[in-house]
Amino acid sequence: MSKIIRVLIVDDSAYVRKVVRQMLSRSPFIEVVGTAHDGKDALEQIEKLKPDVVTLDLIMPEMEGVEFLKQQMAKHPIPVVVVSIADEGGERVLAALDAGAVDFVQKPTALATDKMYDISDELIEKVKAAAHVPLNRLPVQSPSSVIVPEKPTVSPPVISQALEMIVIGISTGGPQALAYAIPQLPADFPLPIAVVLHMPIGYTKMYAERLNGLSALEVIEAAEGDVVRPGRVMIAPAGRHLTFIRHVDGQVLAHLEARPFDMLHRPSVDVLFQSAAEVYGPHLLGVVMTGMGSDGKQGCAWIKSHGGVVYTEDESSCVVYGMPRSVVEAGLSDRRISLQYLPSTLINLALSGV
Repeated sequence: MSKIIRVLIVDDSAYVRKVVRQMLSRSPFIEVVGTAHDGKDALEQIEKLKPDVVTLDLIMPEMEGVEFLKQQMAKHPIPVVVVSIADEGGERVLAALDAGAVDFVQKPTALATDKMYDISDELIEKVKAAAHVPLNRLPVQSPSSVIVPEKPTVSPPVISQALEMIVIGISTGGPQALAYAIPQLPADFPLPIAVVLHMPIGYTKMYAERLNGLSALEVIEAAEGDVVRPGRVMIAPAGRHLTFIRHVDGQVLAHLEARPFDMLHRPSVDVLFQSAAEVYGPHLLGVVMTGMGSDGKQGCAWIKSHGGVVYTEDESSCVVYGMPRSVVEAGLSDRRISLQYLPSTLINLALSGV
């Protein structure tokens, strides 16, 4: 990475602006070119400074963060990383993602304490990733207005066993991508779906409720003992790994646990995929979508070793082509497919009975 990323910090707290500047300045690839104390000030500073990325608080006087996003994105899209507090701005964070924000980092505290420095590494990585996001891949339109695309002209690879389960791993750009894809699946969709979406604690339940309101399928945040059944989408709760247990009567139930502790993410795509592979064997489809890092690569190896099939989102539609790239480069992807065609592909596979 040779280009220096120019960042504007937007926050009504002078202390937070100072700390965020110090954190970002740790990276030789980032230069903080200015700060703003609210959304109105930010609109003016962007005109003047032309930053590459904006870090954005949401709860501010004069003009709050979501309104700033709506105005800025309508005028000139720019990568924005939200920095917010779950218990004070959870709904605002989801609204900010709808309005075009690339990603978000959860503030560890609302107080002026050194605990703010805990997010330093995460913030740097997300700002660096945001600087390279093609903004036309962030769907900011209402998911209800999405037009269902024509089904792909390329036939999917033959699946030798009937599918019984779909598992999805997704991160940066995930809330927007799922809000595009899941509402296009019909109420009679015959397969269960389980999702690991990298989000901080305090957001997955709220996001599941919002997605449920947009979808014909039932979307829930997974709880201990929930039954895995057709037409149900289970989103792993932040802070717990989602795994499965098959009872002697054939019923599969969700199981949540904190272990393993040594994973970069909790929930982990790898943990979900491994458990699903052990329960469903060759009757499993794993899908790795947009996101930073390589979570899901080892899980895909488990799926393949048990006879299952792996799809990855094509680079052309990914907000960040990290997780899918790691699977493709490991030779584990059976097919790459753009987000545009994912819903119709899943429908075709599920209804074909293959």
